This record gives sequence, C-alpha cells and structure tokens, in this order.
Amino acid sequence: MTTTRVVRRVRAVAGLALLGGLLCSTAACGTGTEAVSAKGSEPVAAQSRTPWEEPASYAYTLESGEGERALIGKFRITVRDHRVTRALGLDESGRRVVKEFPEQVPTIGRLLGELEQARSEGADEAEAVYTAEGRPERITVDWDRNALDDESLYVISAYTSGS
Repeated sequence: MTTTRVVRRVRAVAGLALLGGLLCSTAACGTGTEAVSAKGSEPVAAQSRTPWEEPASYAYTLESGEGERALIGKFRITVRDHRVTRALGLDESGRRVVKEFPEQVPTIGRLLGELEQARSEGADEAEAVYTAEGRPERITVDWDRNALDDESLYVISAYTSGS
C-alpha cells in the first residue's frame, strides 16, 4: 500500500470518527437542518433532492477538466444499455481522447461511481450539484488539496433521456 493510500485511509477513519461525533451532538441538541460534508469537517446546508436512477439509454454533453489525466475535453456522449455507444469529441482535447482512449469516456453512472469512491476513501473534496430531478450536473473531486493535478471537474449538460 502506498504512502498516499495509507494517508487517505487514516484521514478517512479520522473523518468518520469526527462525523460520528458531530452527528451525535447534532442529534442531541441540533435542529437537524445541517448535514456534514464528505470530510466531516464543516457543516453544509442539507440538500433534499430527488434520487436519480440512471436510465439504460440517454445522451449528454460532458465538459471534463482539471487535473492531469486522459479524460480532458468536451464530449457528446450517447449511452445505450448502460454503455457508451457513441462519443464525439467537441474540441481538440475531446477528439484526441475519443481517438486514443475511447474506454475513458464515461457514462453518468461511472462519474457518480467515481464520486462515491472519492467520498468513501476520504478525498478532501467530493461534491456534486444536482438538478431538481436529481441528476448530477456538476461533480468535483479533489483527492488531496495539497497535491497538484489530482482534481477532476465534470460539467454535465444537454441531457436527453431515451436517445
């Protein structure tokens, strides 16, 4: 196990302990109107949203940026049977990814999986903004605020279901 992974796991355990303490104290004397961030270090306003279940078929536009990784660029993505069946790069970076790394082009479900993994492994930032229907429209992950180029930012737009 690498040092980075050990540090992340230690942070995750410490964050869970802090989260437990905060939840207990909130339950004992709070109003229940606050939730705790993924790291357990700062209260954030509770956000009620409709749960979103990824349909089998849909299309969307993805702008993927930040960090040092293959999936950088703007894409129009079509999903059928929960798999990417068509990806069109809408800028130079997107076209390069589609040509050289087509397996990197994700479904929205895969992006949500990355978000959940970051939360469960104690990333410093693992947040999403959702539409009124509950579908994510912006996902931000930063594994370590002190590390360079480990961030991910995904902006989801032009979503159409059953395409």
